[in-house]
Amino acid sequence: MFRDKTAELIPLDITDETNGVAVTDIDNDGHFEWILAGYTGPNLILKLVNGTYRNVAEVGSPYENLRDPDGAARGVCACDLNGDGREEIYFVNSNHRYSGIESYTDRLFIWRDEKYIDLFQDPINKHIPMYPGTAVACLDRDGDGRYGFFVTTYSEVGRGRHRVIEMDSDHPDHDSGRGHIKLIDVALSTGLGTMNGGQGVAIGPIFGDSSKLDIFITNEGSTRLGNIGKNNLYQYLPNGTYLDVATPEGKLRDTTEDGRGISLGDINNDGLIDVVYGNWFGPHRILLQKTDSVGRSTFENFASQEFSRSSPVTSVLVEDFDNDGGVEILLTNQYNVPGYSHEGMLISSNRLFTTRPNHHGNISLVSLDMGDAIETMLSGSGKISVGDIDEDGVLELVICHNSKHSLPHSVRLYHVIQGRNNNWLRVIPFTQYGAPARGAKVTLTLSDLSKITKIIDLGSGFMSQMEPVAHFGLSANLVEFVKVTWPDGRRIRRSLTDADVNMTLFITYNGVMTSKSTHRRLAEITIEVNGGYIILFPSYSA
Repeated sequence: MFRDKTAELIPLDITDETNGVAVTDIDNDGHFEWILAGYTGPNLILKLVNGTYRNVAEVGSPYENLRDPDGAARGVCACDLNGDGREEIYFVNSNHRYSGIESYTDRLFIWRDEKYIDLFQDPINKHIPMYPGTAVACLDRDGDGRYGFFVTTYSEVGRGRHRVIEMDSDHPDHDSGRGHIKLIDVALSTGLGTMNGGQGVAIGPIFGDSSKLDIFITNEGSTRLGNIGKNNLYQYLPNGTYLDVATPEGKLRDTTEDGRGISLGDINNDGLIDVVYGNWFGPHRILLQKTDSVGRSTFENFASQEFSRSSPVTSVLVEDFDNDGGVEILLTNQYNVPGYSHEGMLISSNRLFTTRPNHHGNISLVSLDMGDAIETMLSGSGKISVGDIDEDGVLELVICHNSKHSLPHSVRLYHVIQGRNNNWLRVIPFTQYGAPARGAKVTLTLSDLSKITKIIDLGSGFMSQMEPVAHFGLSANLVEFVKVTWPDGRRIRRSLTDADVNMTLFITYNGVMTSKSTHRRLAEITIEVNGGYIILFPSYSA
């Protein structure tokens, strides 16, 4: 499936260990970049320039502050905090602590005065307590197009809770127009401030046909640190708070397992969002959602014996890599785990499966040849992200490693070599402010009236975040309709034609749809946003 293109396309001497990776448009030029969380060195911003990648977060550049070389970053994600149409960037820093109280703060970077500035360093935000976290994902609780950040925390004997960082718009010191943004942690008031061994997090409109954003957290247990390790599935309530609906001893809890990476997707093409996650040296899960006659959701594990097989898993990703219209599930595993002699070490290379739905709404799984991305001899936990950075209609895969034994291979870039002639369609919905509408649900109806559903990623895998695009492989199929559902419940349906195949569609909050081919030539288009005024944002033309 994958071919290693690192040496050819990343001619950089990356000598530091890396952790999470995300995708956003750093410089607001209409093209995406990779954000790499540096663990033993600075964070990196890899931009594709004339066919190869270079790190634009250089000393003396507008992106210098993003480097933050002392943070020992773990997770990273991006979304529009303040409604200016540009995504802010959150780094979960560890200062090499796993639990307890953090002495070095996280970073929340905003574009201000022609450079990136950390909001946590503003005097009005220094009161927010910090705890060593793991993963971070974006959360738009009320669907207003302005996002907060959900951070999983690894508690230590009652110290440290999950955090939800949002703008405190009602505070007298808050003045977003002047760049004075007051932050607040609303985790306790929203029912999300639990103490546990937080690991992975995935956020999206999970339940039924709802547009509201729900939260699934994988946790790790530790008797010594006082963490019970059971997973949480938080369902959105109409008052903006959350309720953990995982039954005490139900399948979702996995109380005796140590959760890691997690991803959401419609695995069996029934329109319902399913949950896939891995357990560290435990059985991995594929939880298909079912609904009864009154719309109540249940989840049932359909992981095969081969898929479930114990391994030192780190990240999980659900995507269509070869554009065949199916769903692949990627598991990255940590090779050469110090101090472990589990049988799982025998299968600790990365693994890839394809899923095949049947007429009963269930699935079968087939193992695929990963090619170079099997990474049999690369140490360190693989954090992953995908994006079509070169804009050829096929996803690229980045895997980061946080072990000194992985150097000089801490960052690997893989291209897909199968299915290059398959059709595809990419959809980017926008908020009312012109930023990527992360958390939106996109459903594509094909010419045979079958449907494929995707969520614009808010944060998943493990410590990572994917591109803010619904990427659809079509094989040889044609398309009929696309429907976008925003987190506030707004729905727009548009007819498509054969001319839309192998294109990227841009859909504004007001329903204006434009498209581009695969050429990387910048243009500008005008869109109307809430409030009646006109703004410009980068797009492309053929």
